[in-house]
Amino acid sequence: MTHALTLSSEMLTALNTRSMPIAALLAVKFAVCVTKWATRRRTRLALRKLEPWQLRDVGLTPDQAETEACRVFWKP
Repeated sequence: MTHALTLSSEMLTALNTRSMPIAALLAVKFAVCVTKWATRRRTRLALRKLEPWQLRDVGLTPDQAETEACRVFWKP
């Protein structure tokens, strides 16, 4: 299982964005966005594969899990 690093706004600020060229800043923001999308897609696909007893453990019904799994990756 892989884990994605989530960059918060504080972390982006810590990158010293004042001295960072605008292209680099945009590249970092783009990378953060794509990473979030990839994480959402991966977790939603994994949710679809869970057994009913596993869904109960996380407090979801099979219908709720399917609804979440069907959502597109760019929507939180």
